[in-house]
Order: sequence, then C-alpha cells, then structure tokens
Amino acid sequence: MKSVRLHDKVFEQSLSHAEIVRQIKALAGKLNKRYGGGPPPLFLGVLNGAFMFVAELMKHIDFNCEVSFVKLASYGKGTASTGRVAELIGLNEDPAGRKVIVLEDVVETGNTLARIDRLLSERGAGEVCYATLFFKPEAYAKEIPVDYHALRMPNDFIVGFGLDYGGLGRNLKDIYTLVND
Repeated sequence: MKSVRLHDKVFEQSLSHAEIVRQIKALAGKLNKRYGGGPPPLFLGVLNGAFMFVAELMKHIDFNCEVSFVKLASYGKGTASTGRVAELIGLNEDPAGRKVIVLEDVVETGNTLARIDRLLSERGAGEVCYATLFFKPEAYAKEIPVDYHALRMPNDFIVGFGLDYGGLGRNLKDIYTLVND
C-alpha cells in the first residue's frame, strides 16, 4: 500500500485516481440528465479543495453552463474543522433567479454548505443544488439536502485530489487516509 508523509502525519492510499474519475463521470451523467436542455446553470466551486473535482467534472458536462468559484475556509492547520466558516473570496456572479449547482470537495459537518446556502438565499438564487465529491454522512449535522455525491466516505481525515493537510497533499491524484494522529 502506498503511503505519504505530510508534515507530521502519515497517510495511506485508500482510493485510486481511476475510481475517483469513474465516480465523477457517473455524477456528471446524473447532472447532464437533470440540467441538460434548460437555461445554462451556474456551477459554483468552493475553493481551494474543490478545484480538481470541478476541473474533472466539467470535462464530462455536456450542456452550456457557467463556472465560478468562492473561497471559504473552515479548517486551520489541523485535521479538525474550526466550526467557523470564513468567506475569503466572494461570489462575483449574480445568482438571482438562476439555477446554481454548488460543488464541494467534501461535505462533513455541513457548516460550509450552510454558509453558502445563506449567501445564495440572500442573493436571490433560484433553484440551488448541492453536489460533493466526498460525502461523510456520519459527520453531517445540517438539514440542507446534499443532492448529489460521487463517493460516500467514513468520517476519516483524507487528503489528495484537491484536499490538503496544512497546505500539502492537494496535488496527489489518489486519496489518502490518515493512519497516525
């Protein structure tokens, strides 16, 4: 089994790049079926973690759309959410009356989703849909529906494919799970 050391932690490979891409393609198929043929929706990626997910997903979306990003943060340098979500880069596009598909790297507690949901509601977004690469239902504590997920995961700390530990690991093409803490 492949392992990596990031700062003071060791992570072991738990999911291959091929499996991640396969699941993203399946998710794209569902979104193509639901949103194809209508007015172009706005895909809204949440930085930094979702950049690889958004890039891979867009390769498989076969309808007209816009893509934008917001940057929110709920992690400091550790392996646990701070519980507070800071808006670092805001929404530049006007979502008023539009279909918006929010793309998250991982949904755990749901604090980031709640912040985005409030932001989009305040800005008058039309239909809002939430899609995530990784969904951790054991940790999810909000009422906002997660409409789509590519993969369900246990509530373990993971890195790779855009997810990091203290700024490292985002560039890994596979997913690695923390093995020592």
